[in-house]
This record gives sequence, structure tokens and C-alpha cells, in this order.
Amino acid sequence: MGKKRRKFTDKFKAEVAIEAIRGVKTLAELASEYQIHPNQISDWKKQLLSNAPELFSSKKKARAKTEEELTAPLYEEIGRLKMDLKWLQKKLSLPLSMRRRWVEPASNYSIRRQCRLAGVPRSGLYYKPAQETDENLLLMRLIDEQYMRHPEFGYPRMTDWLRGKGHRVNPKRVARLMKMMGLSAITPGPHTSKPCPEHKIYPYLLRDVPIDRVNQVWSTDITYIPMQHGFMYLTAVLEWYSRYVLAWEISNTLESTFCISALQRALMRGTPEIFNTDQGSQFTSESFTDVLLDKKILISMDGRGRALDNVFIERLWWTVKYENIYPNEYSDGHALFRGLHHYFEFYNNEREHSALDKRTPAEVFHTAVITHETRGAG
Repeated sequence: MGKKRRKFTDKFKAEVAIEAIRGVKTLAELASEYQIHPNQISDWKKQLLSNAPELFSSKKKARAKTEEELTAPLYEEIGRLKMDLKWLQKKLSLPLSMRRRWVEPASNYSIRRQCRLAGVPRSGLYYKPAQETDENLLLMRLIDEQYMRHPEFGYPRMTDWLRGKGHRVNPKRVARLMKMMGLSAITPGPHTSKPCPEHKIYPYLLRDVPIDRVNQVWSTDITYIPMQHGFMYLTAVLEWYSRYVLAWEISNTLESTFCISALQRALMRGTPEIFNTDQGSQFTSESFTDVLLDKKILISMDGRGRALDNVFIERLWWTVKYENIYPNEYSDGHALFRGLHHYFEFYNNEREHSALDKRTPAEVFHTAVITHETRGAG
């Protein structure tokens, strides 16, 4: 039986085309990421650019234009529209704090035009939030390393440990830094983090459930990434049985957008029976859970204070940090992205796991998927 032809929505085509126009990733990287031939992406990019002027045409400008009118002025306008396209996909649906960061003073755009496109008031641009001091960044790095070793540490015990290392800190400061890092003790108690009260919390479905097949359970989480100058956040979607990293994203904020992006990319590789998360607001938001419910995927959420509910992805974070993040001390987001890209390629395709009988995650995942598809076709 021939391979079923994939169908793409207009929204999906536009998103891929805009990624191609942005130019951050090559066509080969986009083709691998979205599982599409590079020529197809190139065609979508050309279509988007050729039709871009129509998006901004008024009724008076909708008349047919002569060849003379479609010369230099049009090409100049298309150049500006290419820049506008970067903004179109991220209009008013995202938080104001995130949209404000899109405005760049050193740009071909005027500040006024950038603010109009981003939907933010200019008055808010001139406030500069206080940056973390070098001392706080060092403390956050130490907290992160200790938390990887002892995730049961809340801010009281973390304060005691830092003081034992000679750092003059109080519990309030440590609590603030841990909150910024998205860390809380795995043991239950009055200081554990709380989910957003307006969001629905789903029950935990995996207690005493044996994991014996691919695509039975997927999960996701967010972890703090220390760098030379500042920090980022990393999210990943993991297939439990094979330990295969299906998708990952980095962000400089804890907004839910990059988590949803990673989820959508992962779902291009298959559909799990159960999707497990913690009770963080990024994962309990309707914008995240609706993606799963639309595909009729069962949602499972960790019980508060349960250390083993999401153990597979916690092990992934330990491995990524001690094998890649801590030794490299990346200088910026671009270096971090490149480094993680190479590491996850290695992790999926070359790093053998003892729990997988010395096989790689990719070997286990793809073998099981091919076997399942063969049985289904038969």
C-alpha cells in the first residue's frame, strides 16, 4: 500500500513559510524539522512573498496594475512587507510583556511602527527592568546544580546549603531566585508551587501503569538553563518507552508559547495515548490542553509532591545538564540553540541506553513505529 499523502492547512503553510522568510534556520533544517521536502517549503515561501502585497491593499488599490506600476516602488514595498511578515504571526494573542521585547531600537523600522505592529504602547518601552547581578546569577547556577542532585530541597534547605558554602543569603532571596528558575521541592508542604487556580487540573493516570510500548505515554517539562550572561528555559517532549526526544524549544521567558510550539512539533511524529505534565500554569492553560483534547489524547498531571510521576524527563534534564550545559557554559541563545541541536541529535541517534539494552532512543522509537505501521497496513 502506498504512503498516504499528507495534507497541510493554510495556517501550517503560512507558519512554515514565515519561518523560511525569517532565515534563522536553513531550508534543510526546516525540511527535517517539519518532515517536508525543501522544494515544498521554497514554493510556499515564494507564494507568501508574491501574495504579500494583497494583504495590505485597500479597495482602491485592488484594481489591476500596469507593468509600469509594478516596478521599483512595488519591490521596495515588498521589501518592507517581508519585514512585516515576521510580525504578523505574533500579533495581539501573546502577552504584552513578550510583545514588548520584539521592539528593537537599532532597526530599519521606526519605534512608532514597531510598536503599532506589536500592539504595545511606546510609553512602556523606556522602562528598563533591573537585571540580575553577577552574584545572583552565580547563586542561581549553584542552586540549579544542587537541585539536580537533590530535587527534594526547598528554599529553606537550599538557604542552609548555600550558607554552608560561605554565601551570605537569606531565605527570602533564595525563594525569589528559585521561583524565577521555576524550581520547587518535590516533597509536599506549604512552600510547594501552586498551579493557576483558574485552570483545570486533570487527574494522574499513570500510577502502577506498566510502560510497555512506544507512544503509550509522552511527557513534557521545563528546566532552567544557566549561561555565561543570564539564563534561558528549555522545554522538551519525551516519549517514555524509547526515551526519544520528540521536540524541544528554548525561551527567555516562562510563557506557554514555546511549550505549545514544542508540543505541536512533537505531534507531527505521532500521537500518544496519554500525555503527562506537571501542574504548572504553562501546561494547565487551555491553549495547551486544547491541542491535546483536539486529538483525543488523555491528559495526565502529576500529583503535587510526587517525585516519580515524571521521572523519565527528570532523568533527561540531569543528563542534558551534566553532559552538555554545565561543561559548555553557552554565551548566548544562538550558541545554546546550536549546542542543544547537536546534543539532542547525539542523544537520540548515538547515545546508547542501558535501560534500552544498549540501543539508542531513535532505534527503539523508529523500529516500534515501523512495526506498528506494518501491522496496521496488513
